[in-house]
Amino acid sequence: MTANLSRSDASSPRSASKTEPSQVENSILLRVLVQLLVTLGIASVSIAASGVTQTSLWILLAIPLSALGAYFSWHRRRQRNIAIKFFIAIGMLMALAGLISRLLNEPGDTRILLAELLIQLQVLHSFDLPRRKDLGYSMIIGLILLGVAATISQTLVFGPLLLIFLGVSLPVLVLDYRSRLGLLAQSWDQVGLQLAPRRLGAVLLMTLALGMVIFLCLPRLPGYQIRNFPVSSTIDYQGNFNGQNIINPGYVTQGTEGGGQTGQGGTGAIQQTGKLTGPGVVDTTSYYGFNQQMNQNLRGIMTPQVVMRVRSQAPGFWRVLAFDRYTGQGWDMSRNETVITLKRSSFSYQMFLPWQGQKGGGREVIQTYTLVEDFPNLIPTLHQARELYFPTQEVAIDPEGGLRAPVSLEKGMTYTVVSQVPYRDRTQLREAGTDYPDPIRKYYLDVPEGIRERVRQRTEELLATAPNPLGDPYEISLYLAQTLKQRYTVDPEMPFFNQDEDLVESFLFEYQGGYPDHFSTVLTIMLRSLGIPTRLVVGFGQGEFNPFTGFYIVRNTDAYALPEVYFPEYGWFGFDPIPGHEVLPPSLRTSETFSLVRQFWNWIAGWLPSPVVAFLDGLIQMMTGLLAQIFVLVARLFGQDWAAIILGIAGVTALAFLSWLGWQGWQSGWRRWRLSRLPAMERLYQQMLDRLAHQGFTKRATETPLEFGQRLYQQAQAQPAQIVNEISHADVRWRYGNEAPNLSHLQRQLRSLRFGAKKRRVIQG
Repeated sequence: MTANLSRSDASSPRSASKTEPSQVENSILLRVLVQLLVTLGIASVSIAASGVTQTSLWILLAIPLSALGAYFSWHRRRQRNIAIKFFIAIGMLMALAGLISRLLNEPGDTRILLAELLIQLQVLHSFDLPRRKDLGYSMIIGLILLGVAATISQTLVFGPLLLIFLGVSLPVLVLDYRSRLGLLAQSWDQVGLQLAPRRLGAVLLMTLALGMVIFLCLPRLPGYQIRNFPVSSTIDYQGNFNGQNIINPGYVTQGTEGGGQTGQGGTGAIQQTGKLTGPGVVDTTSYYGFNQQMNQNLRGIMTPQVVMRVRSQAPGFWRVLAFDRYTGQGWDMSRNETVITLKRSSFSYQMFLPWQGQKGGGREVIQTYTLVEDFPNLIPTLHQARELYFPTQEVAIDPEGGLRAPVSLEKGMTYTVVSQVPYRDRTQLREAGTDYPDPIRKYYLDVPEGIRERVRQRTEELLATAPNPLGDPYEISLYLAQTLKQRYTVDPEMPFFNQDEDLVESFLFEYQGGYPDHFSTVLTIMLRSLGIPTRLVVGFGQGEFNPFTGFYIVRNTDAYALPEVYFPEYGWFGFDPIPGHEVLPPSLRTSETFSLVRQFWNWIAGWLPSPVVAFLDGLIQMMTGLLAQIFVLVARLFGQDWAAIILGIAGVTALAFLSWLGWQGWQSGWRRWRLSRLPAMERLYQQMLDRLAHQGFTKRATETPLEFGQRLYQQAQAQPAQIVNEISHADVRWRYGNEAPNLSHLQRQLRSLRFGAKKRRVIQG
């Protein structure tokens, strides 16, 4: 029926030019599936943005509106719809004006703003979809919306939508191609046969497998050329901001409500949460170290919950605060009053932070943080942050490099940091020497006089157990961190300290261990007793990497304290003495080009037996090493400039395309060579099957030649069916009756089959 309609429509060119647009699409199934693609694109944006950034509820309203428009355009597909197009044009101009107004008055995540504009345009566009080309525009819009959702999504909730979209798009492409050839089915039964679910399923699986391999093997370049990073909408702050106050809901004293900090402590019952001094209990959700004072006489454990999701070019320790003064049972900031405030322009989110270059080299690492729960007004970053893209116009920076906001970081907030992370070169750090500047000696060598000598003696006793003499601060720090792991234990039942009891002294000489953070405090004081400048930093470990989303999932239980040792001209580097942790915290590697392959493999290896892991690990290291060498070679050939890199990628693409053309040419030549070796009649019959398959008529393996011709008759393809029957009968008579065929006549029929296909496309297009 559809094919007949197409021919009858084309048979009256005069009436069509007046009342009916050219190339009217009559397939209801194709229209329904295209509308489903658009619906999936709109829904994916709304779902991916949920909990990540602010979106309008009008996005979901676009689904029924676009469906209504598609229904309207189906019934009006044979009309010129001049008035409808006029109103659509006005609506599109209004949508563009609304976008410009929002960009000026409510700057935020431009991806969402552009996605909402595209959704509005699609709703308007859906009221005029007479042609197949218009449906193609809708397909592209659905694909673009899915791509936007992919850049926003931070969870696996987006995954099922992606799979459904892929599953729907394959039959849409098949139907679109068949519509272009004029081969639309006449019944729903034929539609089921034409779409071939098994074949579509196989293509879907192959596409997923190929996409996953490409995703894993794509190189992670060391930086971005465009400085337009994700950040939440501007947050207005009323009042004076000096940056000295820290708002941590985990510190609540008597008489204080709402999670505020009074700045006082030491009174109340032992069960009181978040006391600044004396015995107390840790808060169940907020880490006790994110405060101006860190009281390590608190006991208890936190209830695990996700705090933030981080997308970073390299893993690391998400640093929050640092302390320089040891109080005997915790830490304090001795220079909190010297915090300075920084202000950015109202026209840009970019804020440059104080930073001094250091020896040893490093690499720019970009991180984007999205808060999943409310957080203190402290801004986690990788070490040595240089640029900050943050929604408030002011932030503060303390003498230890910690960043503070005027307001608490609320759930859903997004910001971006650019850090110059140094490389950790063991040889260079060993040769750094001990010529420390006076400010470093003043603040990072202090040890309480009452424990100094006893702690120093114990430290030297531990160093004496080393197999070789240790002469430089790096090797001393490394050995002491390993020794504390091995000789002391985590004691979750450790009692409270008395008022006059020192944490380090009790850890080393009485309890032979303590809480995890106590290990870091002990190592800090031990190194200070030897004249090695050390401070205590608090932050989050890298968290759990999700290879499918590319985010590090960071929980409150990932927070811990870490000693940082100063090396002249090279800066601060951490050592982790906590049992169960790597002795060297997550740090920047020299090459992170194919880091995702390694991270994905680490995730998979946790599920495999050890022998299999060992074998595959060696194989993967060899392959990633080879890929890295190839990438470095290409980078050297084309340089580091972004234009040169694009040119290199274009060259590689052209080479791949030429290789594909060569493969196709080789296959075509091989096919011709095989046909040339066949008898003339058999060669002509095979050529007929090849041309029909290229036109969309494939002979099934279970069909005889005559059954194939009969099926073409049933599909209203009279001209090719007649030729197929004639050539098939000649082949049967030649093969089984030894009757000589009229080859010249059959070759003319074969040529007419090719020209007839072109004519049918013009008529039915």
